[in-house]
Amino acid sequence: MTGETDLQTLLSGMRPELNPGRYVFTMAEGGVPSGVTPVVTVAEQEGLTLVVPRAEADAAGMAYDYVAGWITLRVHSALAAVGLTAAVSRALADAELSCNVVAGFHHDHLFVPYDRAEEALDILRHLARGSS
Repeated sequence: MTGETDLQTLLSGMRPELNPGRYVFTMAEGGVPSGVTPVVTVAEQEGLTLVVPRAEADAAGMAYDYVAGWITLRVHSALAAVGLTAAVSRALADAELSCNVVAGFHHDHLFVPYDRAEEALDILRHLARGSS
């Protein structure tokens, strides 16, 4: 199934969902440690960035400084879609919420400050209702 490209359809149908748990961004030196299951990996020149459950990072002694809530936009967005990331980022930025976006094949995933994740969810739901 091809992903959606129409911005209004994407926004009105995004159905944001907060995944349970706390997630952290950390670096893996020498590979992913045993007992750590990343939900995101990014290979950068400086090393391998991992987004992992905080409890797993703690158990592996991995350093981090950003604890995030993970929101999935349940709409199947096309990778070539234009404007979804910008609209979502703008709405969250207007509330002074940081947002780290990761695109998967089917969905976009947002990592926002854990202590404001419910607020971010409310903002995204409001944005979706306003786009209907």
